[in-house]
Amino acid sequence: MPDGRPLDVVMFAAEAFPFVKVGGLGDIVGALPKYLKTLGAEPSIVIPAYKDVHHDRHGIAPYAPVPEFLVPMGPGWARAEIYHGALPGTDIDVFFIGCVDYFYRDGVYDDPGTGEGFPDNMERYVFFMKAGLELWKRLARNADVLHCHDSQAGLIPGMLKTTYADDPSFQRAGTLFTIHNLAYQGVYPKESLYWAGIDYRHFYPTSPFEFWGKVNFTKVGIECADLVSTVSETYAREIQESAEFGYGLEGVLRRRSEDLFGIVNGIDYREWNPETDPLLPAHFSSRDLAGKAVCKRELQAAFGLPPRDGQVPVFGIVSRLTDQKGLDLIAEAVEEITALDLQMIVLGNGQRHYHDLFGMLAERYPEKIGVRFGHDNRLAHLVEAGADIFLMPSKYEPCGLNQIYSLRYGAVPVVRATGGLVDTVQNYDLESETGSGFSFESYSAAAMMDALRRALRLYSDAERWRRLQARIMTLDWSWEASARKYMELRNPD
Repeated sequence: MPDGRPLDVVMFAAEAFPFVKVGGLGDIVGALPKYLKTLGAEPSIVIPAYKDVHHDRHGIAPYAPVPEFLVPMGPGWARAEIYHGALPGTDIDVFFIGCVDYFYRDGVYDDPGTGEGFPDNMERYVFFMKAGLELWKRLARNADVLHCHDSQAGLIPGMLKTTYADDPSFQRAGTLFTIHNLAYQGVYPKESLYWAGIDYRHFYPTSPFEFWGKVNFTKVGIECADLVSTVSETYAREIQESAEFGYGLEGVLRRRSEDLFGIVNGIDYREWNPETDPLLPAHFSSRDLAGKAVCKRELQAAFGLPPRDGQVPVFGIVSRLTDQKGLDLIAEAVEEITALDLQMIVLGNGQRHYHDLFGMLAERYPEKIGVRFGHDNRLAHLVEAGADIFLMPSKYEPCGLNQIYSLRYGAVPVVRATGGLVDTVQNYDLESETGSGFSFESYSAAAMMDALRRALRLYSDAERWRRLQARIMTLDWSWEASARKYMELRNPD
Protein backbone atom coordinates (compact mmCIF):
# COMPACT_ATOMS: atom_id res chain seq x y z
CA MET A 1 0.00 0.00 0.00
CA PRO A 2 1.26 3.56 -0.68
CA ASP A 3 3.05 5.00 2.39
CA GLY A 4 1.38 2.37 4.55
CA ARG A 5 -2.06 3.81 3.75
CA PRO A 6 -4.94 1.85 2.27
CA LEU A 7 -4.98 2.17 -1.52
CA ASP A 8 -7.64 4.79 -2.29
CA VAL A 9 -9.53 3.66 -5.40
CA VAL A 10 -12.44 5.56 -6.92
CA MET A 11 -14.51 3.90 -9.64
CA PHE A 12 -16.34 5.95 -12.25
CA ALA A 13 -19.03 3.99 -14.07
CA ALA A 14 -22.48 4.33 -15.60
CA GLU A 15 -23.95 1.43 -13.57
CA ALA A 16 -23.57 -0.28 -10.21
CA PHE A 17 -25.83 -2.98 -8.83
CA PRO A 18 -28.16 -2.80 -6.92
CA PHE A 19 -28.73 0.86 -7.74
CA VAL A 20 -28.84 0.59 -11.52
CA LYS A 21 -28.09 -2.31 -13.83
CA VAL A 22 -28.47 -2.71 -17.58
CA GLY A 23 -25.85 -5.41 -18.14
CA GLY A 24 -22.81 -7.07 -16.62
CA LEU A 25 -21.10 -3.73 -15.97
CA GLY A 26 -23.54 -3.09 -13.13
CA ASP A 27 -22.80 -6.45 -11.52
CA ILE A 28 -19.05 -5.92 -11.72
CA VAL A 29 -18.97 -2.38 -10.34
CA GLY A 30 -21.35 -3.44 -7.57
CA ALA A 31 -19.22 -6.41 -6.53
CA LEU A 32 -15.52 -5.73 -7.17
CA PRO A 33 -15.19 -2.93 -4.55
CA LYS A 34 -16.34 -5.31 -1.78
CA TYR A 35 -13.47 -7.67 -2.54
CA LEU A 36 -10.94 -4.87 -2.94
CA LYS A 37 -11.99 -3.76 0.54
CA THR A 38 -11.21 -7.20 1.98
CA LEU A 39 -7.72 -6.91 0.46
CA GLY A 40 -7.06 -3.65 2.27
CA ALA A 41 -8.08 -1.04 -0.31
CA GLU A 42 -10.38 1.90 0.35
CA PRO A 43 -12.76 1.88 -2.66
CA SER A 44 -15.50 4.35 -3.59
CA ILE A 45 -17.96 4.49 -6.48
CA VAL A 46 -19.30 7.40 -8.53
CA ILE A 47 -22.34 6.83 -10.78
CA PRO A 48 -25.13 8.99 -12.22
CA ALA A 49 -28.30 9.52 -10.17
CA TYR A 50 -30.76 8.16 -12.70
CA LYS A 51 -34.49 8.52 -12.20
CA ASP A 52 -34.74 4.77 -11.51
CA VAL A 53 -32.27 4.91 -8.61
CA HIS A 54 -34.55 4.31 -5.65
CA HIS A 55 -33.39 6.69 -2.93
CA ASP A 56 -35.88 5.44 -0.35
CA ARG A 57 -34.95 1.78 -0.87
CA HIS A 58 -31.19 2.20 -0.53
CA GLY A 59 -30.89 4.97 2.07
CA ILE A 60 -29.55 7.48 -0.44
CA ALA A 61 -29.67 11.10 0.71
CA PRO A 62 -28.36 14.53 -0.36
CA TYR A 63 -24.69 14.82 0.55
CA ALA A 64 -24.50 17.74 2.97
CA PRO A 65 -20.71 18.36 2.75
CA VAL A 66 -20.96 18.93 -1.02
CA PRO A 67 -24.68 19.24 -1.84
CA GLU A 68 -24.37 20.79 -5.28
CA PHE A 69 -22.18 22.83 -7.60
CA LEU A 70 -22.17 24.20 -11.15
CA VAL A 71 -20.32 22.46 -13.96
CA PRO A 72 -19.31 24.40 -17.10
CA MET A 73 -20.90 22.72 -20.11
CA GLY A 74 -20.22 24.16 -23.55
CA PRO A 75 -21.78 27.60 -23.73
CA GLY A 76 -23.41 27.40 -20.31
CA TRP A 77 -23.54 25.63 -16.97
CA ALA A 78 -25.32 22.62 -15.52
CA ARG A 79 -26.08 22.00 -11.87
CA ALA A 80 -24.66 18.85 -10.29
CA GLU A 81 -26.65 17.59 -7.31
CA ILE A 82 -24.72 15.18 -5.10
CA TYR A 83 -26.27 12.27 -3.24
CA HIS A 84 -24.59 9.69 -1.05
CA GLY A 85 -25.21 6.11 -0.01
CA ALA A 86 -23.31 2.89 0.56
CA LEU A 87 -23.12 -0.49 -1.09
CA PRO A 88 -25.62 -2.60 0.87
CA GLY A 89 -24.05 -4.44 3.76
CA THR A 90 -20.83 -2.39 3.58
CA ASP A 91 -19.45 1.03 4.45
CA ILE A 92 -18.22 1.59 0.87
CA ASP A 93 -19.12 5.11 -0.25
CA VAL A 94 -21.30 5.50 -3.34
CA PHE A 95 -21.71 9.01 -4.72
CA PHE A 96 -24.55 9.78 -7.13
CA ILE A 97 -24.31 12.70 -9.54
CA GLY A 98 -27.72 14.08 -10.32
CA CYS A 99 -28.92 16.54 -12.93
CA VAL A 100 -32.59 16.84 -13.82
CA ASP A 101 -31.88 17.70 -17.46
CA TYR A 102 -29.54 14.77 -18.02
CA PHE A 103 -30.59 11.90 -15.78
CA TYR A 104 -34.16 12.39 -14.58
CA ARG A 105 -35.83 10.44 -17.37
CA ASP A 106 -36.98 6.90 -18.11
CA GLY A 107 -34.18 4.70 -19.41
CA VAL A 108 -30.45 4.64 -18.80
CA TYR A 109 -28.70 4.75 -22.18
CA ASP A 110 -31.66 4.33 -24.53
CA ASP A 111 -35.05 5.94 -24.98
CA PRO A 112 -37.58 3.24 -24.02
CA GLY A 113 -39.99 4.62 -26.61
CA THR A 114 -37.66 4.16 -29.56
CA GLY A 115 -35.06 1.66 -28.38
CA GLU A 116 -32.39 4.07 -29.64
CA GLY A 117 -29.66 5.83 -27.67
CA PHE A 118 -30.59 9.21 -26.26
CA PRO A 119 -29.47 11.94 -28.70
CA ASP A 120 -27.77 13.87 -25.88
CA ASN A 121 -25.74 10.93 -24.50
CA MET A 122 -22.51 12.75 -25.30
CA GLU A 123 -23.53 15.72 -23.14
CA ARG A 124 -24.91 13.47 -20.39
CA TYR A 125 -21.71 11.52 -19.87
CA VAL A 126 -19.36 14.46 -20.42
CA PHE A 127 -21.28 16.13 -17.61
CA PHE A 128 -20.97 13.00 -15.48
CA MET A 129 -17.20 12.81 -15.98
CA LYS A 130 -16.58 16.51 -15.35
CA ALA A 131 -18.83 16.55 -12.31
CA GLY A 132 -17.14 13.39 -10.98
CA LEU A 133 -13.69 14.97 -11.11
CA GLU A 134 -14.98 18.22 -9.61
CA LEU A 135 -16.65 16.28 -6.81
CA TRP A 136 -13.40 14.52 -5.99
CA LYS A 137 -11.60 17.86 -5.83
CA ARG A 138 -14.20 19.17 -3.40
CA LEU A 139 -13.97 16.08 -1.23
CA ALA A 140 -10.20 16.68 -0.92
CA ARG A 141 -9.63 12.93 -1.08
CA ASN A 142 -6.54 12.46 -3.18
CA ALA A 143 -7.21 9.13 -4.87
CA ASP A 144 -4.38 6.76 -5.69
CA VAL A 145 -6.27 5.16 -8.59
CA LEU A 146 -9.10 6.42 -10.76
CA HIS A 147 -10.68 3.29 -12.23
CA CYS A 148 -12.70 4.29 -15.30
CA HIS A 149 -15.19 1.85 -16.78
CA ASP A 150 -16.17 1.93 -20.47
CA SER A 151 -16.82 4.90 -22.72
CA GLN A 152 -19.03 6.70 -20.20
CA ALA A 153 -15.87 7.32 -18.16
CA GLY A 154 -13.38 7.12 -21.02
CA LEU A 155 -12.56 10.83 -21.26
CA ILE A 156 -11.38 11.02 -17.66
CA PRO A 157 -7.80 9.80 -18.36
CA GLY A 158 -7.66 12.33 -21.22
CA MET A 159 -8.94 15.16 -19.01
CA LEU A 160 -6.24 14.36 -16.45
CA LYS A 161 -3.57 14.73 -19.15
CA THR A 162 -4.97 18.04 -20.45
CA THR A 163 -7.43 20.19 -18.48
CA TYR A 164 -6.41 18.77 -15.09
CA ALA A 165 -2.74 18.14 -15.87
CA ASP A 166 -1.52 20.63 -13.26
CA ASP A 167 -4.30 20.16 -10.74
CA PRO A 168 -2.76 19.22 -7.36
CA SER A 169 -5.83 17.11 -6.50
CA PHE A 170 -4.80 14.45 -9.01
CA GLN A 171 -1.00 14.56 -8.98
CA ARG A 172 -0.61 11.18 -7.28
CA ALA A 173 -3.49 9.48 -9.09
CA GLY A 174 -2.88 6.67 -11.55
CA THR A 175 -5.57 5.67 -14.04
CA LEU A 176 -6.93 2.28 -15.05
CA PHE A 177 -9.37 2.03 -17.95
CA THR A 178 -11.44 -1.14 -18.18
CA ILE A 179 -13.12 -2.24 -21.42
CA HIS A 180 -16.27 -4.23 -20.79
CA ASN A 181 -17.51 -4.32 -24.38
CA LEU A 182 -15.61 -2.75 -27.26
CA ALA A 183 -18.68 -2.62 -29.48
CA TYR A 184 -19.94 0.38 -27.50
CA GLN A 185 -17.25 3.02 -27.95
CA GLY A 186 -18.91 6.41 -27.52
CA VAL A 187 -18.01 8.07 -30.83
CA TYR A 188 -19.13 11.69 -31.05
CA PRO A 189 -18.46 14.86 -33.07
CA LYS A 190 -15.33 16.91 -32.50
CA GLU A 191 -17.45 19.40 -30.55
CA SER A 192 -17.55 16.98 -27.63
CA LEU A 193 -14.10 18.31 -26.70
CA TYR A 194 -15.59 21.79 -26.40
CA TRP A 195 -18.25 20.45 -24.03
CA ALA A 196 -15.56 18.60 -22.06
CA GLY A 197 -13.38 21.70 -21.77
CA ILE A 198 -10.49 20.14 -23.70
CA ASP A 199 -8.67 22.52 -26.04
CA TYR A 200 -9.00 21.81 -29.76
CA ARG A 201 -5.22 21.90 -30.11
CA HIS A 202 -5.29 18.31 -28.84
CA PHE A 203 -7.42 17.27 -31.81
CA TYR A 204 -5.19 16.20 -34.72
CA PRO A 205 -4.53 12.99 -36.67
CA THR A 206 -2.83 10.31 -34.54
CA SER A 207 -3.73 12.09 -31.29
CA PRO A 208 -5.69 10.17 -28.62
CA PHE A 209 -8.58 12.57 -29.17
CA GLU A 210 -9.03 12.10 -32.92
CA PHE A 211 -10.79 9.14 -34.53
CA TRP A 212 -11.70 9.51 -38.21
CA GLY A 213 -12.66 13.16 -37.72
CA LYS A 214 -14.54 12.48 -34.50
CA VAL A 215 -13.81 11.84 -30.84
CA ASN A 216 -13.91 8.26 -29.56
CA PHE A 217 -14.26 8.19 -25.77
CA THR A 218 -13.04 4.58 -25.60
CA LYS A 219 -9.95 5.38 -27.66
CA VAL A 220 -9.16 8.27 -25.33
CA GLY A 221 -9.36 5.92 -22.36
CA ILE A 222 -7.14 3.32 -24.03
CA GLU A 223 -4.47 5.82 -25.11
CA CYS A 224 -4.42 8.07 -22.05
CA ALA A 225 -4.84 5.67 -19.12
CA ASP A 226 -1.74 4.39 -17.37
CA LEU A 227 -3.02 0.82 -17.63
CA VAL A 228 -5.82 -0.83 -19.59
CA SER A 229 -7.73 -3.96 -18.68
CA THR A 230 -10.52 -5.99 -20.14
CA VAL A 231 -12.66 -8.72 -18.70
CA SER A 232 -11.03 -11.96 -19.88
CA GLU A 233 -7.67 -13.12 -21.14
CA THR A 234 -9.09 -14.46 -24.40
CA TYR A 235 -10.94 -11.22 -25.15
CA ALA A 236 -7.74 -9.25 -24.47
CA ARG A 237 -6.08 -11.27 -27.23
CA GLU A 238 -9.03 -11.17 -29.62
CA ILE A 239 -9.43 -7.37 -29.59
CA GLN A 240 -5.81 -6.94 -30.67
CA GLU A 241 -5.93 -9.49 -33.48
CA SER A 242 -8.60 -8.31 -35.91
CA ALA A 243 -11.24 -5.72 -36.72
CA GLU A 244 -13.89 -8.38 -36.06
CA PHE A 245 -13.26 -7.96 -32.33
CA GLY A 246 -11.29 -4.70 -32.22
CA TYR A 247 -13.95 -2.61 -34.01
CA GLY A 248 -11.35 -0.29 -35.50
CA LEU A 249 -9.25 0.03 -32.34
CA GLU A 250 -7.15 -3.12 -32.78
CA GLY A 251 -4.10 -1.08 -33.82
CA VAL A 252 -4.43 1.24 -30.83
CA LEU A 253 -4.75 -1.78 -28.56
CA ARG A 254 -1.68 -3.46 -30.06
CA ARG A 255 0.32 -0.32 -29.31
CA ARG A 256 -0.75 -0.65 -25.66
CA SER A 257 -0.22 -4.42 -25.53
CA GLU A 258 2.38 -4.25 -22.75
CA ASP A 259 -0.06 -2.28 -20.60
CA LEU A 260 -3.17 -4.32 -21.52
CA PHE A 261 -4.35 -7.06 -19.17
CA GLY A 262 -7.22 -9.53 -19.26
CA ILE A 263 -8.81 -10.36 -15.90
CA VAL A 264 -11.82 -12.68 -15.88
CA ASN A 265 -14.77 -11.32 -13.96
CA GLY A 266 -15.79 -13.14 -10.83
CA ILE A 267 -19.23 -13.44 -9.37
CA ASP A 268 -20.46 -12.45 -5.95
CA TYR A 269 -21.47 -15.68 -4.22
CA ARG A 270 -23.22 -13.63 -1.55
CA GLU A 271 -25.66 -12.66 -4.32
CA TRP A 272 -25.52 -15.81 -6.46
CA ASN A 273 -25.67 -18.89 -4.26
CA PRO A 274 -28.45 -21.49 -4.68
CA GLU A 275 -27.99 -22.61 -1.07
CA THR A 276 -28.99 -19.22 0.34
CA ASP A 277 -30.57 -17.22 -2.53
CA PRO A 278 -33.58 -15.40 -1.04
CA LEU A 279 -35.17 -14.99 -4.49
CA LEU A 280 -35.72 -18.73 -4.97
CA PRO A 281 -38.73 -20.83 -3.92
CA ALA A 282 -36.38 -23.61 -2.76
CA HIS A 283 -32.67 -23.96 -2.09
CA PHE A 284 -30.33 -26.67 -3.33
CA SER A 285 -26.66 -27.61 -3.48
CA SER A 286 -24.29 -29.90 -5.33
CA ARG A 287 -25.01 -32.49 -2.63
CA ASP A 288 -28.80 -32.22 -2.78
CA LEU A 289 -30.42 -31.10 -6.05
CA ALA A 290 -34.03 -31.67 -4.98
CA GLY A 291 -34.69 -27.95 -4.66
CA LYS A 292 -33.70 -27.41 -8.29
CA ALA A 293 -36.74 -29.44 -9.39
CA VAL A 294 -38.95 -27.13 -7.31
CA CYS A 295 -37.34 -24.11 -8.99
CA LYS A 296 -37.90 -25.70 -12.40
CA ARG A 297 -41.64 -26.09 -11.77
CA GLU A 298 -41.85 -22.51 -10.51
CA LEU A 299 -39.96 -21.29 -13.58
CA GLN A 300 -42.28 -23.13 -15.95
CA ALA A 301 -45.29 -21.67 -14.16
CA ALA A 302 -43.85 -18.14 -14.22
CA PHE A 303 -43.44 -18.36 -18.00
CA GLY A 304 -46.74 -20.11 -18.63
CA LEU A 305 -45.30 -23.48 -19.65
CA PRO A 306 -46.67 -26.89 -18.64
CA PRO A 307 -44.47 -28.80 -16.14
CA ARG A 308 -44.74 -32.19 -17.90
CA ASP A 309 -43.70 -34.09 -14.78
CA GLY A 310 -40.35 -32.33 -14.79
CA GLN A 311 -39.00 -34.57 -17.54
CA VAL A 312 -38.79 -32.11 -20.45
CA PRO A 313 -35.42 -30.31 -20.59
CA VAL A 314 -35.71 -26.55 -20.12
CA PHE A 315 -33.07 -24.27 -21.54
CA GLY A 316 -32.89 -20.65 -20.53
CA ILE A 317 -31.67 -17.42 -22.05
CA VAL A 318 -31.14 -14.25 -19.99
CA SER A 319 -29.67 -11.67 -22.30
CA ARG A 320 -29.75 -8.37 -24.03
CA LEU A 321 -31.70 -9.19 -27.17
CA THR A 322 -29.11 -8.06 -29.70
CA ASP A 323 -27.15 -9.52 -32.60
CA GLN A 324 -24.03 -9.73 -30.42
CA LYS A 325 -25.69 -12.40 -28.30
CA GLY A 326 -26.06 -14.81 -31.23
CA LEU A 327 -29.82 -14.55 -31.40
CA ASP A 328 -29.67 -14.57 -35.19
CA LEU A 329 -28.48 -18.19 -34.90
CA ILE A 330 -31.55 -19.02 -32.84
CA ALA A 331 -33.75 -17.28 -35.41
CA GLU A 332 -32.14 -19.30 -38.19
CA ALA A 333 -32.54 -22.58 -36.31
CA VAL A 334 -35.98 -21.95 -34.86
CA GLU A 335 -37.68 -24.78 -36.81
CA GLU A 336 -35.05 -27.27 -35.66
CA ILE A 337 -35.29 -26.07 -32.07
CA THR A 338 -39.07 -26.26 -31.91
CA ALA A 339 -39.00 -29.76 -33.44
CA LEU A 340 -37.01 -31.00 -30.42
CA ASP A 341 -38.61 -32.17 -27.20
CA LEU A 342 -37.63 -29.21 -25.04
CA GLN A 343 -38.84 -25.91 -23.63
CA MET A 344 -37.15 -22.56 -24.17
CA ILE A 345 -37.38 -19.61 -21.79
CA VAL A 346 -36.22 -16.12 -22.80
CA LEU A 347 -35.79 -13.15 -20.46
CA GLY A 348 -34.36 -9.93 -21.84
CA ASN A 349 -34.79 -6.65 -23.61
CA GLY A 350 -33.29 -5.19 -26.75
CA GLN A 351 -33.74 -4.84 -30.48
CA ARG A 352 -37.31 -4.61 -31.70
CA HIS A 353 -37.05 -7.38 -34.28
CA TYR A 354 -36.06 -9.86 -31.56
CA HIS A 355 -39.00 -8.76 -29.45
CA ASP A 356 -41.21 -9.43 -32.46
CA LEU A 357 -39.55 -12.79 -33.16
CA PHE A 358 -39.76 -14.21 -29.64
CA GLY A 359 -43.23 -12.77 -29.08
CA MET A 360 -44.42 -14.54 -32.23
CA LEU A 361 -42.76 -17.81 -31.19
CA ALA A 362 -44.37 -17.70 -27.74
CA GLU A 363 -47.78 -17.31 -29.38
CA ARG A 364 -47.14 -20.06 -31.92
CA TYR A 365 -45.64 -22.56 -29.45
CA PRO A 366 -47.31 -21.78 -26.10
CA GLU A 367 -46.29 -25.14 -24.57
CA LYS A 368 -42.67 -24.87 -25.70
CA ILE A 369 -41.59 -21.22 -25.52
CA GLY A 370 -42.04 -18.69 -22.72
CA VAL A 371 -40.89 -15.07 -23.00
CA ARG A 372 -40.65 -12.04 -20.72
CA PHE A 373 -39.32 -8.73 -21.98
CA GLY A 374 -37.41 -6.41 -19.67
CA HIS A 375 -35.07 -6.95 -16.72
CA ASP A 376 -36.38 -8.71 -13.63
CA ASN A 377 -33.76 -9.69 -11.07
CA ARG A 378 -35.97 -12.27 -9.36
CA LEU A 379 -36.76 -13.97 -12.67
CA ALA A 380 -33.09 -13.85 -13.70
CA HIS A 381 -32.21 -15.84 -10.58
CA LEU A 382 -35.13 -18.21 -11.17
CA VAL A 383 -34.03 -18.92 -14.76
CA GLU A 384 -30.57 -19.91 -13.56
CA ALA A 385 -32.02 -22.05 -10.77
CA GLY A 386 -34.78 -23.72 -12.79
CA ALA A 387 -33.17 -24.24 -16.19
CA ASP A 388 -31.43 -27.48 -17.05
CA ILE A 389 -29.37 -25.87 -19.82
CA PHE A 390 -28.30 -22.27 -20.34
CA LEU A 391 -27.76 -21.15 -23.95
CA MET A 392 -25.23 -18.45 -24.81
CA PRO A 393 -24.35 -18.60 -28.54
CA SER A 394 -22.63 -15.18 -28.57
CA LYS A 395 -21.00 -13.77 -31.68
CA TYR A 396 -18.45 -12.32 -29.26
CA GLU A 397 -18.44 -12.14 -25.47
CA PRO A 398 -15.87 -10.05 -23.59
CA CYS A 399 -16.43 -12.12 -20.46
CA GLY A 400 -20.04 -12.97 -19.79
CA LEU A 401 -21.45 -13.55 -16.34
CA ASN A 402 -24.53 -15.65 -16.95
CA GLN A 403 -22.52 -18.72 -17.89
CA ILE A 404 -20.73 -18.43 -14.52
CA TYR A 405 -24.03 -18.02 -12.67
CA SER A 406 -25.24 -21.09 -14.58
CA LEU A 407 -22.31 -23.18 -13.40
CA ARG A 408 -23.10 -22.33 -9.79
CA TYR A 409 -26.81 -23.13 -10.23
CA GLY A 410 -26.31 -26.39 -12.13
CA ALA A 411 -27.69 -25.08 -15.44
CA VAL A 412 -25.23 -26.65 -17.86
CA PRO A 413 -23.99 -23.94 -20.27
CA VAL A 414 -24.03 -24.34 -24.06
CA VAL A 415 -21.79 -21.58 -25.42
CA ARG A 416 -19.87 -20.44 -28.44
CA ALA A 417 -16.12 -20.59 -27.88
CA THR A 418 -15.29 -16.88 -27.87
CA GLY A 419 -13.89 -14.38 -25.36
CA GLY A 420 -14.60 -15.12 -21.72
CA LEU A 421 -16.72 -18.12 -22.67
CA VAL A 422 -13.48 -19.87 -23.67
CA ASP A 423 -11.90 -19.03 -20.31
CA THR A 424 -14.84 -20.17 -18.17
CA VAL A 425 -16.51 -23.12 -19.97
CA GLN A 426 -14.54 -26.19 -21.04
CA ASN A 427 -16.15 -28.53 -23.58
CA TYR A 428 -17.51 -31.74 -22.05
CA ASP A 429 -15.81 -35.01 -22.93
CA LEU A 430 -18.06 -38.05 -22.60
CA GLU A 431 -15.30 -40.62 -22.18
CA SER A 432 -13.41 -38.87 -19.38
CA GLU A 433 -16.43 -36.97 -18.03
CA THR A 434 -14.39 -33.79 -17.90
CA GLY A 435 -15.38 -30.29 -18.94
CA SER A 436 -18.06 -27.95 -17.64
CA GLY A 437 -20.43 -27.43 -20.58
CA PHE A 438 -20.81 -27.74 -24.32
CA SER A 439 -19.11 -25.34 -26.71
CA PHE A 440 -18.92 -24.83 -30.46
CA GLU A 441 -16.36 -22.96 -32.56
CA SER A 442 -18.01 -21.94 -35.83
CA TYR A 443 -20.49 -19.09 -35.70
CA SER A 444 -23.29 -20.97 -37.42
CA ALA A 445 -26.73 -22.34 -36.61
CA ALA A 446 -25.53 -25.84 -37.54
CA ALA A 447 -22.66 -25.72 -35.04
CA MET A 448 -24.95 -24.37 -32.32
CA MET A 449 -27.51 -27.12 -32.93
CA ASP A 450 -24.79 -29.77 -32.79
CA ALA A 451 -23.73 -28.52 -29.35
CA LEU A 452 -27.33 -28.33 -28.18
CA ARG A 453 -28.02 -31.89 -29.33
CA ARG A 454 -24.89 -33.10 -27.54
CA ALA A 455 -26.22 -31.53 -24.36
CA LEU A 456 -29.64 -33.10 -24.85
CA ARG A 457 -28.13 -36.54 -25.40
CA LEU A 458 -26.29 -36.30 -22.10
CA TYR A 459 -29.46 -34.99 -20.42
CA SER A 460 -31.15 -38.26 -21.38
CA ASP A 461 -28.51 -40.08 -19.31
CA ALA A 462 -29.77 -38.94 -15.91
CA GLU A 463 -26.87 -40.35 -13.89
CA ARG A 464 -24.13 -38.73 -15.95
CA TRP A 465 -26.11 -35.47 -16.11
CA ARG A 466 -26.43 -35.29 -12.33
CA ARG A 467 -22.72 -35.93 -11.94
CA LEU A 468 -21.94 -33.07 -14.35
CA GLN A 469 -24.34 -30.72 -12.55
CA ALA A 470 -22.90 -31.54 -9.15
CA ARG A 471 -19.32 -31.04 -10.34
CA ILE A 472 -19.79 -27.70 -12.10
CA MET A 473 -21.61 -26.31 -9.06
CA THR A 474 -18.40 -26.68 -7.03
CA LEU A 475 -16.21 -24.71 -9.45
CA ASP A 476 -14.86 -21.51 -7.89
CA TRP A 477 -15.36 -18.35 -9.94
CA SER A 478 -15.57 -16.00 -6.98
CA TRP A 479 -14.20 -12.46 -7.05
CA GLU A 480 -11.32 -13.09 -4.66
CA ALA A 481 -8.76 -14.19 -7.28
CA SER A 482 -9.81 -11.50 -9.75
CA ALA A 483 -9.69 -8.79 -7.09
CA ARG A 484 -6.12 -9.78 -6.22
CA LYS A 485 -5.13 -9.35 -9.87
CA TYR A 486 -6.68 -5.88 -9.92
CA MET A 487 -4.80 -4.99 -6.75
CA GLU A 488 -1.54 -6.14 -8.36
CA LEU A 489 -2.21 -3.80 -11.30
CA ARG A 490 -2.97 -0.87 -9.06
CA ASN A 491 -0.31 -1.53 -6.46
CA PRO A 492 2.57 -3.47 -8.11
CA ASP A 493 4.87 -2.87 -5.16
